[in-house]
Amino acid sequence: MSRTVHFISGLPRSGSTLLGALLRQNPLLRAGMSSPVAVLCERVLPVMGQGEYATAFDDARRRAVLNGLIDSYHGDAPADSVLFDTNRAWCAHLRVLAELRPDAFVIACVRDPVWILDSFERLFRRNTFLVSRLHGLHHPATVFERVEQLMAATGAFGAAWQALQDAYYGEWAHRLILLDYDVLADEPLRVLAQLYDLLGLPPFAGHDPAQVGYEGGTAFDAALNTPGLHAVRPVVGREHRRTILPPQVVQRLANTVFWRDTPHGPAQNPGGAFVIASD
Repeated sequence: MSRTVHFISGLPRSGSTLLGALLRQNPLLRAGMSSPVAVLCERVLPVMGQGEYATAFDDARRRAVLNGLIDSYHGDAPADSVLFDTNRAWCAHLRVLAELRPDAFVIACVRDPVWILDSFERLFRRNTFLVSRLHGLHHPATVFERVEQLMAATGAFGAAWQALQDAYYGEWAHRLILLDYDVLADEPLRVLAQLYDLLGLPPFAGHDPAQVGYEGGTAFDAALNTPGLHAVRPVVGREHRRTILPPQVVQRLANTVFWRDTPHGPAQNPGGAFVIASD
């Protein structure tokens, strides 16, 4: 029997590591940082759907193989635990997940793109003598070059941004929960209670936003030459600061927060996604 599993996806620098750290405070829940399951599924699907081996598979067998990947990877978790598998790519595969796990939700962590790019820029500036692998082999000298690389269709932000919108405006959006970083940082207990309700989980009173710190991504971040990428401060809270992005970049990203309500009316939500966000 397949395990109970939900998925965490969305935009980078938007709270997915923080969310996982909070969820892990509940012994019933298992939530790690980015896992390779989504990538494994991406590699296996073409083998089963095209070429010389395609005739060996029908949809039932394809479904069984992909579900087997998910269950096998998390096979060391207790049978009664609820799993959360994290990967930016899950938003791009919402229709596949709807077929594999009809009762599962994808929690897409989101944030104002200005502050995502600002967070990346601060991270890169802290690691002065390292060239982040998020930029490939090229060492961009200016913030404008770095922003262009991140926002490209294959960039760390651009790929996730396209996948998020594909999921939000698609026919499976009702299996999507958008979670805005600002409200998670400001009201973590209220957000967790709302998530528990949406996911049908029994209430848990043991969450403590004042003791959350997480350093489990140290080796992962070092491999990317980007120390601190998955660091979580011990106390949940939003840091209020000015952006270090140039005005031209800020203006380019203005009015892109499509999931929030605006003074001109509610955000468009044609597919009925659940949205946890401030106005």
